[in-house]
Amino acid sequence: MSELVVIGDGMVGRRFLEAVAQRDPSWEVTVLCEEPRPAYDRVRLSAFFDGASAEDLSLASDLPGVEVRLGEPATAVDREAKVVRSATGEYPYDKLVFATGSYAFVPPVEGRDLPGVFVYRTIEDLEAIKARAAGRRHGTVIGGGLLGLEAANALKLLGLETQIVEFAPWLMARQLDEAGGGVLKQHIESLGIGVDCGTGGTRIDAVDGRLRMDTNKDGVAYDTDLIVFAAGVRPRDQLARDCGIAVGERGGILTDLSCATSDPDVYAIGEVAAVEGVCYGLVAPGYAMAEVVADRLAGGEATFPGADMSTKLKLLGVDVAQFGAFDGPLATTYLDPANGTYAKLVLSDDATTLLGGMLVGDAEPYPLLRASVGGKVPGKLADLLGGGEVEGGLPDGAQVCSCNAVTKGEIMGAIHEGCHDVAELKSCTRAGTSCGSCVPMLKQLLSEGGVEVSKAVCEHFTQSRAELFDTVKVTGITTFSELIARHGTGSGCDLCKPAVASILASLSNGHILDGEQAALQDTNDHFLANMQRNGTYSVVPRIPGGEITPDRLIVIGQVAKDFDLYTKITGGQRIDMFGARVEDLPKIWRRLVDAGFESGHAYGKALRTVKSCVGTDWCRYGVQDSVKMAIDLELRYRGLRSPHKLKSAVSGCARECAEARSKDFGVIATEHGWNLYVGGNGGFTPRHADLLLSDVDSATLVRTIDRFLMFYISTADRLQRTSKWVEGLDGGLDYLRGVIVDDRLGICADLDAMMAKHVATYADEWKGVIDDPEKLQRFVSFVNAPDTPDPSIEFEEVRGQKFPAGSAERSRPVLLGTPVIRSSQGK
Repeated sequence: MSELVVIGDGMVGRRFLEAVAQRDPSWEVTVLCEEPRPAYDRVRLSAFFDGASAEDLSLASDLPGVEVRLGEPATAVDREAKVVRSATGEYPYDKLVFATGSYAFVPPVEGRDLPGVFVYRTIEDLEAIKARAAGRRHGTVIGGGLLGLEAANALKLLGLETQIVEFAPWLMARQLDEAGGGVLKQHIESLGIGVDCGTGGTRIDAVDGRLRMDTNKDGVAYDTDLIVFAAGVRPRDQLARDCGIAVGERGGILTDLSCATSDPDVYAIGEVAAVEGVCYGLVAPGYAMAEVVADRLAGGEATFPGADMSTKLKLLGVDVAQFGAFDGPLATTYLDPANGTYAKLVLSDDATTLLGGMLVGDAEPYPLLRASVGGKVPGKLADLLGGGEVEGGLPDGAQVCSCNAVTKGEIMGAIHEGCHDVAELKSCTRAGTSCGSCVPMLKQLLSEGGVEVSKAVCEHFTQSRAELFDTVKVTGITTFSELIARHGTGSGCDLCKPAVASILASLSNGHILDGEQAALQDTNDHFLANMQRNGTYSVVPRIPGGEITPDRLIVIGQVAKDFDLYTKITGGQRIDMFGARVEDLPKIWRRLVDAGFESGHAYGKALRTVKSCVGTDWCRYGVQDSVKMAIDLELRYRGLRSPHKLKSAVSGCARECAEARSKDFGVIATEHGWNLYVGGNGGFTPRHADLLLSDVDSATLVRTIDRFLMFYISTADRLQRTSKWVEGLDGGLDYLRGVIVDDRLGICADLDAMMAKHVATYADEWKGVIDDPEKLQRFVSFVNAPDTPDPSIEFEEVRGQKFPAGSAERSRPVLLGTPVIRSSQGK
């Protein structure tokens, strides 16, 4: 088996490993990684300060035949012996790949090694910055390029007053011209961040526990608490230099178009490679190099196709994009000072061919413009940049996704083969899976391909759920029959009836089994319990925050014993009782209600649980009373009907024992208050929640959750989880924050009133049944023989409890191979 050694495990290195595994898995691969953790998404590094964990950023995956040695940097390459050495071992190779990336450039400023001075490159750097920022007030960033603006955003998220110092005459000088840099500067200064261009640091001193940086401007110095150098990167090519491999004049390992170095058995990819003398600092060209080398190792003849250096980012909330040529024979510019937008389009001398351009403040036209580079100018420029519709489409050969080199033709082919949404296109073509800037274009191409995704609830209502919600709210309609008569057609179905029932329950908070409402419910809501596989039901009483007294615990045990129910502790800190016959449900509820329990709504599209850790009362790490907060939230939102089920959790400290970030809304205690996360989901497609607010007091926290839930209930589609709803908002989390925190739409008072009405009118649904003889008549197996239990329901005993018949066979242990019994001695 051939030996392949890879030096470096960054984003490009990881893409290379995946490509090798796909093309030729016969290689035995060793990866030497300097960092203590496997590959992670360095493009999204700043998300670390916006609530993302190192695990969220991780790109690690198990690949056959690949051994990744973390924290073991390569120290030397012996090309004659074909061996790579580290401090602890030697690794022979048949082929060697340099994927060492780059290092942060720090100008030769005296004092750059002082405590409190950092670079912005790795997760360890970010952790050190975060630790230094705790309890401090001010931070300074050296560098006003892409990396510098990301670092400034990080310091702002840490709550620091932030100053940017940039040596160039304007911000992002490599991507923007002076006018574009000026518009960007206005945006950033409006956020309260200082910007000083044309300035360089000359000396850093420690003064009274802080730092002072002198500059090249007379009389200008900055007193600050920490300094972050984000002034660019340089290729990590020293190892190649030491072993005699050729490097470029400005650094980087020289390669040809096959990415082979001056040694034919050694390749270089990513930021360390200088392909025909050119280093590329973006991930997309690195991915292309990775594919080329993987193909070569599999016997192919691929060559580097060149690189599209286009980029689109949202820096400090400001859209910035640059594509194609920076300058050319003819340039057309558009400036809107009132709205803070700037656009420059570089054209051929006859103004018929688009060569490139830049956008600041509004990058919506970017996907179309980028894909049109080298071709006909799309439509009327004024209409395009002003947000109007433009006639004409892209040619099939136009590249839509530059990160993964996917053309329009490939995407249209996938659509014609059956891809009907963005998620399917991503999976099939990899378009949109890296930076994501081409996702809007994917949506346009779906429409161009004849794919129409209707938001109608069903054939009986052409409106979406959100539109029906508004209709019911405005008109005051209280029944399904009136709604469908006035705004729909036909008699309804099993799609629209439960959806309308949920809307009516959300707005009126009446009992779901009252009158016509009862006929609208699905099976679980109809019996206020979850139907199980053998026709019985489960009973889940609410246990707010997971806190329960011994007396109530005894009641649950006694009820389960008396009605011979299977019991299980759930993941949401409750006790589930299974196997209840429909005629026994009211009897069970009576016992539980008399003991102070109420419905846990495990059957409904409503709040399920608010999980909690033990918080400050018991845990030595707790910084807030998470149990009380969880109980308060669960009691406030119990019974709240919504488009989909809702789950929540409250953790008493950053150790996150309640797993709050996997919930629809999660709360994590801090020393200064609470952090609120929204849009999480631990279901079919797990998603971590996004940080919405930091360090807020309890009143602000509850008020914001009120508005989040009511805005979601008012606008989400049928059966849409909060995770998908947040992802689908035009403007994402920033838009959501603007609506429910800053009240940009002027609807917060309305949302507050809706929640106040819910809290004031809540009533337990179980109690509503057992106190109403008419509702009790529903709970029978046979309408014509109400006293006869269903004889088809059978049970058997498994592990000391009763299970549906047939469970014993399914519960038999499966033994794979010969059992091995290990002694506990010596462990």
